[in-house]
Amino acid sequence: MTTHTDEYTNAHADALVVVSGNPRSGSRTLGLAEEVGRRIAVELGLTATDPVDLALLAPEVLTGSTAVAAARDRVATARVVVVATPVYKASYTGLLKAFLDGYGPDALADVVVVPVVVSASPAHALAGEVHLRPVLVELGAVVPARTFAVTEGQLADVGPLLDAWLERWAATLGRAVLAPLPHSG
Repeated sequence: MTTHTDEYTNAHADALVVVSGNPRSGSRTLGLAEEVGRRIAVELGLTATDPVDLALLAPEVLTGSTAVAAARDRVATARVVVVATPVYKASYTGLLKAFLDGYGPDALADVVVVPVVVSASPAHALAGEVHLRPVLVELGAVVPARTFAVTEGQLADVGPLLDAWLERWAATLGRAVLAPLPHSG
């Protein structure tokens, strides 16, 4: 008999999904999230899947269309998810909030999540820690690393910042990804 845990472990144990909460399709936030996802996938030996660009789903996020349900399912069944957002009004976007609000309690249980924020000012660098992390944790996600935060001015040469972030957090992420799932026995 195949359990949900077996299906999860077999089908998604190596999947990494990127989610961009920017309301503009093909945004710099999405590009950064994809780069972070690629680098984490290489570091941890994961398979990166096509990104979830919420801008493409925006008209349907509140109505719960089949496409939105499929996107939420991809996120909930991935092993690692990179959740990226620009900082608007000192917090993450309403589009990302609406997408996350579609999950029930503990819907992201055992999913390792890496928050990524792009802000206009270094003063908003903690938006991911102060506003996004608590929502992800409330949904059951494991958030073992600090938010990867960059300013718009740093986007042109993000490589050294990402290198330094990975040097500090890759081993922590690796331990979280390799940890046995609590309900897998």
